[in-house]
Amino acid sequence: MAATDNTPIDRNPTDGPVDDEAAPKAPRSGIRARIEHALRPWRRANPGARYLVIAGTVITLVFLVMAVFADSVAPFGESQYCPDEFFDPSVGATGTCIGAPADAQIPARVAPSAEYPFGTTDTRFDVLSRVILGARIAFLVVAFSTAFAMLIGVPLGLFSGYIGGRLDRVLVLIMDTIYAFPSLLLAILIAFALRLRLEQWGIDAPFVPAAISVGTVYIPQYFRVIRNHTLSVKEEPYVEAARSLGAKRRTVVFRYIFFNVVSSIPVLFTLNAADAVLTLAALGFLGYGIKFPTAEWGLDVNLGLADSVGGFWWTAFWPGVAITLLVTGLSLIGEGLNDIVNPLLRVKGFKGKVKGARAAMKAAGDRREQPLDAESTVLAEGDVR
Repeated sequence: MAATDNTPIDRNPTDGPVDDEAAPKAPRSGIRARIEHALRPWRRANPGARYLVIAGTVITLVFLVMAVFADSVAPFGESQYCPDEFFDPSVGATGTCIGAPADAQIPARVAPSAEYPFGTTDTRFDVLSRVILGARIAFLVVAFSTAFAMLIGVPLGLFSGYIGGRLDRVLVLIMDTIYAFPSLLLAILIAFALRLRLEQWGIDAPFVPAAISVGTVYIPQYFRVIRNHTLSVKEEPYVEAARSLGAKRRTVVFRYIFFNVVSSIPVLFTLNAADAVLTLAALGFLGYGIKFPTAEWGLDVNLGLADSVGGFWWTAFWPGVAITLLVTGLSLIGEGLNDIVNPLLRVKGFKGKVKGARAAMKAAGDRREQPLDAESTVLAEGDVR
């Protein structure tokens, strides 16, 4: 038997050292890949769009902090006309001042000063406190109304666009009928009817009629956007593959269509939120929104008109400034997100800053680039049930 030759094999020195631990790089985790994929439009957006989002976010966060910590930040209550030691919030619906001498009460119609930065009203209310507390009502109505519109408009748009047929025609007719009404007039009618009904039932929910009336106006917008996207997405090959493999209608709609049509919802949400603030202020100004003495900016502008004629400008000025700033902040976020999410607008934002349309598409990110991994385009065996 021949002896085993244990002589090491000669290697060429130019081959370099052997790396026993060399191995192909592990693929990125699914969560990390999804996060990088979600942040890709932000990194590739033009600076102008990012500045819009940052500026709008800063403005909105200031008002959000005011709304969350309103009771701690506001010097007085919304219906408080005396110092804390005389104010009893447990008496009545809004509290009252007990035993407060005349000289201890908040003076009426005081111009802005160090003690009252925004001045006072003719009813001895502190304008700064009502502006801060009004932010809480504004965000409550915005959150409730937009959530109400999305919860109704998005599912209806999904199933209307996917199923089609008679259901689609009926829903489109209903939404077009709602959309044909002037938005403010429709909100007034709904708020008036709901307020009467809630009073008959003995339900004390001051912001619910305003929130539902504002939210109803935006249902057709969510319905139209989702339906139009669904009509195009349902013809994609991966949707056809899911149907051919026996996936149920609910699975196809919510797993393979929903996440591909909701990309425009954040943009629409911020723009509707800005419009909701204006609609709420209009309802309050006309007397169909939040009732006095609850702090609401539109209502305070209405109450301050008489003071403005007499030269007491600050009672209506500061609530109007608050409305303008919050609407501006939300609008900036919406416009910036629209430029970031929409790939065509991202390309336009880079024109003039790089040479040629091809370079602009490369800088903004071409939608035709390959997915992060092959698993994102393959139906998992457990998905079909």
